[in-house]
Parts: sequence; structure tokens; C-alpha cells
Amino acid sequence: MKLWLLRHAQVVLEAGLCYGASDVAADGALTLEAAERAAAFLPRGLPVWTSALGRTRQLGETLQSLRPDLGQPTAETRLNEMDFGQWELQRWDAIPRVAFDEWMANFADHRFGGEESTQMVVNRVASALGELTGKGLEEAVWICHAGVIRAVLYLATNGSAPIVSVEQWPREAPAPGGYIQITL
Repeated sequence: MKLWLLRHAQVVLEAGLCYGASDVAADGALTLEAAERAAAFLPRGLPVWTSALGRTRQLGETLQSLRPDLGQPTAETRLNEMDFGQWELQRWDAIPRVAFDEWMANFADHRFGGEESTQMVVNRVASALGELTGKGLEEAVWICHAGVIRAVLYLATNGSAPIVSVEQWPREAPAPGGYIQITL
């Protein structure tokens, strides 16, 4: 199965803020540009899922308006970005260094910000992937977030093996408005 992973456009926040589960809007003009790019290359008639956060639904709706042949976007909470808890909407440079050190020391299970661990994100993305691959589709589109895309890449490489360290976490993800296509 081919899975197209589209990342939402740049959000409308000042640079340097931590945002994950916060429901912040994406830039409208950049969302349109991302949708136009995706509309040019996506095969006809693919089903589309977005996270439940507005910035991905925004891209999904814009894409669907340009390409009505694509499925109506379906919101899926398992595609939401990681919840950074108390660090949501805080400046990255204001988060105490010890918080990062604790996360890196126990990357899989530490709940950075107190809400969600990396392994929890991987588990929910794995659940969504399992359901998707069970549908027997040849191709599909997920409009989601950098953390979800990294989780998919981790799962494609490591299967269901738990994360042992931060070194296993994929470093690269598409820039806002970008995409990657993988074969599962």
C-alpha cells in the first residue's frame, strides 16, 4: 500500500513556540499553496484522512475543493500531533533544560510536558496504520503532523518494536506544507 503523508502548512504563531495538540490555525495562503501542489500529483479518487486538529482539516478541505474526486476528508484523532502538556504554546527556549534532558534520557516513555510519551504516539499511529492497511486499499492520504509522520517512518523501519532511544527516532520530516510518500 502507498501512503501519502501531507504535513499541514505553517501555523499562524510566532516563531519559537511549542505546539503539538494545541488547535492553532495554519496560514491560509500557504495552505492553498500546499493544496495546489498536492492536487497536482495525487492520484485520482484516493481516500483522505486528517487529524482532528484544524490546521490539517484546513488543508484537507482546501485540497478537496480543488480535487473533488478525492474522498471527503475524515478526521481521525489518532493522527493528532503529540500532546506536549504544560509546554504547549510556551517558548521552546523557556522550557527548562532539565525537561529536555529527562525526555531524552527516557525518550520512549517520558511524558514531555506531562501528557503524552513518544511511545504513546507511536502506539496510536500504529493502531491507525493497522486499521488502514486492513481496509485493502492500494493508496491513501493522511494529512497530519511532523510527529505523526516520524512515527509512521519509525514503524515502517522498526515494525512494532518499542523505541529504545532517541537515536531510533527519524530526524527528518517534510517541512510545513510538504509531503512524503511511503510504501507499507
